[in-house]
Amino acid sequence: MTSVEPFAADGVAGWLHLPDRPDGRGIVLTHGAGGNCEAPLLRAAAALFAEAGLAALRCDLPFRQRRPKGPPSPSGAAADRDGLRRAVVALRTRVAGPIAMGGQSYGGRQATLLAADAPQLAAALLLFSYPLHPPGKPERRRTEHFPRLARPCIFVHGSADPFATLAELRAAIALIPGGSELIAVDGAGHDLKRGRFDLAPVVAALGRALG
Repeated sequence: MTSVEPFAADGVAGWLHLPDRPDGRGIVLTHGAGGNCEAPLLRAAAALFAEAGLAALRCDLPFRQRRPKGPPSPSGAAADRDGLRRAVVALRTRVAGPIAMGGQSYGGRQATLLAADAPQLAAALLLFSYPLHPPGKPERRRTEHFPRLARPCIFVHGSADPFATLAELRAAIALIPGGSELIAVDGAGHDLKRGRFDLAPVVAALGRALG
């Protein structure tokens, strides 16, 4: 059986899912702009990763630690990325092998920006519902840093997500030199709550990316 324990270290706050049979690998997951680390998707993903042998830390970004509700401020994005960095560093005290990082929407985007600037921090990225552009504004693509992503990136995206069509996302991730994989969820929107969503292929894909 796996276990879950509260996690607090160096300003990092969240929950650590520990495998019964650890394989030395780990993953840090964080939330979207309107959520927190209790998001059902993060809880389900962390539980499955732990079952697969990974230590999985789901944590609140600094903006969510400061206030329980409300979106992040653009001026606080650098602090949120630093919080994510500290979470990866903190998890390294518990695992000896490669660590992935990522999260849902805003959390995933901050992970990509952090990885572009600090490519040695994580061995792979897992991105649920990457917000490629604001809804209805496909010209405002958030891909300027993609050519600097040197690690494998796994994108999990709904076919009805207004932040990017599957075709738009496929074209965008071709810019990533570290390699990428797209797992499409048919019928799902940005929250991935609809459609046929099976997390098992996500766990398998991350396992391949981490080696």
